[in-house]
Amino acid sequence: MFVMTPKHSIREAFAEASSFLTAREVTEPKRSAQLLLEHVLHISGAAYYMALPEPFPAERRHAWEEIINRRAAGEPVQYITGEQEFYGILFAVTPDVLIPRPETELLVEGIIEQAARLWPDGDMPLTCADIGTGSGAIAVTLALQSPQWQVFASDISAAALQVAARNAEGSDAQVAFREGNLLEPFAGTPLDIIVSNPPYIPAADIDGLQPEVRDHEPHTALDGGTDGLAPYRIMMQQLSLLPAPPRLIGFELGMGQAGDVAELLRQAGHWDEIIIIPDLAGIDRHVLGVCNHIL
Repeated sequence: MFVMTPKHSIREAFAEASSFLTAREVTEPKRSAQLLLEHVLHISGAAYYMALPEPFPAERRHAWEEIINRRAAGEPVQYITGEQEFYGILFAVTPDVLIPRPETELLVEGIIEQAARLWPDGDMPLTCADIGTGSGAIAVTLALQSPQWQVFASDISAAALQVAARNAEGSDAQVAFREGNLLEPFAGTPLDIIVSNPPYIPAADIDGLQPEVRDHEPHTALDGGTDGLAPYRIMMQQLSLLPAPPRLIGFELGMGQAGDVAELLRQAGHWDEIIIIPDLAGIDRHVLGVCNHIL
């Protein structure tokens, strides 16, 4: 158990916690210690570095020990601090939602780029649905970046929708939320764009995930069925619930799944261009289907 040495400076408190987290084999121990220190002291940026020589405030010692022990036990920093940055915006996160990842920003950028190409008139009031929204990171970001769009977001989890709605309200993003499984809440609703970061981990692989993911993030947001592709197949089947297929569809997916998801889109026959987008590590991470003609 972590117990802070009394009368430490903030810099010494950081070093002590970093060493403790390193010994517990926590991922990114120094980064974790800094983020948690900024959180417990309510400072960040230049103010944090300027404060390093100062004595650690005695009244914050208990809170500091508590959150370092939580991190040492594997709890993600984002659930401890209750927030995660995405596309330059701070999103509230709880254990009811998946923690937004930086690679998902590339999916948002891909959707915006292809929408601009398909609908050159930037004032088009397009209808977009984020399926399995979780924290609402994708939906809120798209609503803020394209305020002329009508943005919907759905999730099977009522608790996740509460988090997403709070994030939308806090950012002044106009997003309408619907509860239900994948495309079911949009039966009969015309959609120009569908975007989704669904569960894509094969069920048998979940036990082998990093403990902080396996033991803390919601399994409903991770488990993609036997091969991880169940949500994509279901959504392709559910397209028949819509008046017409969307002209633009975009998915995030796991390592090695791009070819299979691209094939599902080709077999559906609604999109004449399939685009695969790698993440910053070079892993094929997103697949977009684009219909270049008006349906």
